[in-house]
Amino acid sequence: MVNLRLLFTCSFLATFIFTAVSGYSTAEIKTWCSQTPYPQICEYYMSQSPSNGAAPIKDKSDFLKVAVNLALEHAKRAMDSAYTLGPKCRNQREKAAWEDCLALYEVTVGKITATVDPAVKNSAADAQTWLSAALTNLETCRDGFIDVGVTDNVMPMMSNNVSYLISNTLAVNKGLTSTNSQTTSYTGGFPDWVKSGDRKLLQSSAASKADIVVAQDGSGDYKTVTDAVNAAGKRTGSGRYVIYVKGGVYEENVNIGTSLKNIMLVGDGIGKTIITGSLSVGGGSTTFKSATVAVVGDGFIGQGITFRNTAGAANHQAVALRSGSDLSVFYQCGFEGYQDTLYVYSDRQFYRECDIYGTVDFIFGNSAAVFQNCNIYARNPPNKVNTITAQGRTDPNQNTGISIHDSKVTAASDLEGSVSSVKTYLGRPWKEYSRTVFMKTFLDSLINPAGWLAWDGSFALNTLYYGEYLNTGAGASTANRVTWGGYHVITSETEASQFTVGSFIGGDSWLPATNVPFTSGL
Repeated sequence: MVNLRLLFTCSFLATFIFTAVSGYSTAEIKTWCSQTPYPQICEYYMSQSPSNGAAPIKDKSDFLKVAVNLALEHAKRAMDSAYTLGPKCRNQREKAAWEDCLALYEVTVGKITATVDPAVKNSAADAQTWLSAALTNLETCRDGFIDVGVTDNVMPMMSNNVSYLISNTLAVNKGLTSTNSQTTSYTGGFPDWVKSGDRKLLQSSAASKADIVVAQDGSGDYKTVTDAVNAAGKRTGSGRYVIYVKGGVYEENVNIGTSLKNIMLVGDGIGKTIITGSLSVGGGSTTFKSATVAVVGDGFIGQGITFRNTAGAANHQAVALRSGSDLSVFYQCGFEGYQDTLYVYSDRQFYRECDIYGTVDFIFGNSAAVFQNCNIYARNPPNKVNTITAQGRTDPNQNTGISIHDSKVTAASDLEGSVSSVKTYLGRPWKEYSRTVFMKTFLDSLINPAGWLAWDGSFALNTLYYGEYLNTGAGASTANRVTWGGYHVITSETEASQFTVGSFIGGDSWLPATNVPFTSGL
């Protein structure tokens, strides 16, 4: 239970305290707040809400509006307070974490706002996705200070209050939806000339029909991907905007921001068009900021590109790609790194026919992500232990998780001769409600018989959800798997179907428009 006395005596929270009298009765407040995981937080803030304009709460949907508006109000206040803390940063590493938090708070406010903005068409499933992402942002703010070795900064403490309020909204909203398939927010569209099957036809069309062409030899509009992305930010309209990146190795860090929606990067294929960087936690970055390519704008599509981070295993967390883009797609792309290669950060994501390389936690994050027909390659790690996934769900009501379906898990070339000396696991629980499933996937002999690795003692072993369903290969036997309370050998098709493209990320309502092939069910 939250210690309210500690929570509200910190001086930097003083601006959160209201003097107005609530428009709700004590009995009304207690009745509705009892339905949330943090009733004391709920009661406190509802009792401090201004009385002017307080509408009566007739049902759960009315209470949801109240809960969301409380979370939004205090997220805005926390963001305003966060801006004042910059001068208090004691070194560059702390400043880096602080800068992450500023960006994360801005996105958080935007996500919460979208759920209550009458101009934004959305379903309860959309709202659950965006509120889940908002909570993830605040957790990432806290993690950033841990990355740089700072444990006494007020920023992570300040985000706790808002996290509790968002958790309350997730619990209430979950009661209004039982599925993730009611997606209503996709507006991306897709050019007819971008077809997924014929690579040569795509290249010839892209050179003449893409909105922008990037080529190192000067034959395009720009020589760097960053310049092309910046130019895309000046466009008018919000339709699909295609940036064709010709073959070559582009050494740069690319950021596709919140305002850049419906961007597509299309390259000449895996290993031909390569965007590469080398930022890492070992080199002074936060995990969040280490990404070679970071995508935040919704509706992003990547096709035929390799995203790479060359920092190496010795530099620890080093992200090749981070996606916080809702309804994003990666088709026939490569992701190359060691620890923390692919950051499936937040919102709904789909990966098809991709190649992913890494060592420790190399597919990680807290999105709702489905991988289909992908090749997952474990590399040879320095400490002789690989963990393929590290899913980061912190709240049982977040609609997030990693689903790996109809794919292959094998050893990369540098591990093939050393498989017997390396322990490779399907995943470990980064956060308390970590959720990951492998379904109808080929697991080669490199997978340790236990299957899964603990994070720290008994942490999360009973609250996580790890599942395996009809996998094949020498590493697929569940006879000697872990016996944790949260581990499941899935035998029910109904249970397994919850983690398919159609159910888990609502793919039937938005993937057809992308021209990317997918299997909706099992």
